[in-house]
Amino acid sequence: MKIIKPKKLEKGDVIGLVSPASTPDDLSKIDKSVKYFEDLGYNVKVAHNVGRKNGYLAGDDDERVEDIHEMFSDKSVKAIISIRGGFGSSRLLDKINYSLIKKNPKIFIGYSDLTALNIAIFKKTGLITFEGPMAATDFGNDIDPYTEEWFWRIVSNKKKIGKVFNPDDEKFYKLSKGRGIGRIIGGNLSILTSLAGTQYFPDFKDAILLLEEINEEPYRVDRMLNHLRLLNVYNKVNGIILGRFVNCFQKAGERDERTLNTVIFDYFENMGIPLIYNVSHGHVKKNFTLPIGIMAKVNASRDFVEITESAVE
Repeated sequence: MKIIKPKKLEKGDVIGLVSPASTPDDLSKIDKSVKYFEDLGYNVKVAHNVGRKNGYLAGDDDERVEDIHEMFSDKSVKAIISIRGGFGSSRLLDKINYSLIKKNPKIFIGYSDLTALNIAIFKKTGLITFEGPMAATDFGNDIDPYTEEWFWRIVSNKKKIGKVFNPDDEKFYKLSKGRGIGRIIGGNLSILTSLAGTQYFPDFKDAILLLEEINEEPYRVDRMLNHLRLLNVYNKVNGIILGRFVNCFQKAGERDERTLNTVIFDYFENMGIPLIYNVSHGHVKKNFTLPIGIMAKVNASRDFVEITESAVE
């Protein structure tokens, strides 16, 4: 597969905002994100159907797909940022025109539920996508300086990204020594496993597996990690990056049986695959943007992750 890098983002460019998943409870955050981008010198185009609501979805499937197609078709739009995650992105996968996206490559950003779109777009087109901050969730909500710095550095700079650093000099954990090189593939654990058995599930051969999660109790994390094991994913990859697993604990009042760390150690300790744990990525204020499909090194013997190329051209 030929890898396609989108053009870097420059001041004065148009940023398109779409809602492929859910609508924010507070619509004013969309306006705040628009102001944030405009204050930095960018122009903003809000998709036609943004703000609609259909239960937990941001409008019906056709409306959300229409907005994605509109933004990829519009030659003036240079980057597309999702407004928030939530639910429903995977409902769109078989309705998207991937040929349109391949002919009009541009930056596409989101995380959480948007993992479905990031993975599908990369698999179907070869376009590098971005597991990174979203308009209402992050840019419309007092974005953290760490998140902000790394995001703009990654989407607007053609230089090699280099080593990944946690904020405040926080160290990584390593569960298995060694080093590996490959393309970063993955994102949100529950969304990724939901794609198994479909044409959108990625090829993990020689990849660096990326996983993060939120609000899943340890037994559910266990089930999903086992699902990937049964799919033989761990035997295919060259390394693993575990981001933050936020609020993945037993519910209050339940018996304390198996903790999150117990589950993770069960699967990954001394596996023989280089693994770095506790990377500041996922459902956290300090969120490092990780491009899907980019080449990276995981060196668990020397405790570092390095992105060995630029994500844009």
